[in-house]
Amino acid sequence: MITGGNILSVEARRFSPEATKGLKINISIDDIKNEGNNLVLTYTYSAKYEESVGELVIKGELAAVEENAADIKKEWSKDKKLPDEFANIVLNTINYTASVNGTFVVRPVNLPSPMLPPRFTINKKEDEK
Repeated sequence: MITGGNILSVEARRFSPEATKGLKINISIDDIKNEGNNLVLTYTYSAKYEESVGELVIKGELAAVEENAADIKKEWSKDKKLPDEFANIVLNTINYTASVNGTFVVRPVNLPSPMLPPRFTINKKEDEK
């Protein structure tokens, strides 16, 4: 369960006055720390405005409490992977937080809002079922 979060840094840059032709969103989990059932995940959210028109980068951290925190940390350390259900929650929380806050950050450089409303879901490949 996500219990809180902080945005650590934000950067919005416009490289060209051209109109944007698309938006590519990337969310990466940079690190996970745990103490007991508590987890702190650091992340980077980036929105690239195509064709090299601009970018938004937000770095932050999420706090979570999970009964299997040690297992989550262990799996992350080994494979850089989160359990599917937990990953769904984490990715959607980061996407929502960064999209909403990013809207305010990109305004001074005249970029459109990075809002992408769809929710992420993790699906298993056929051979994993």
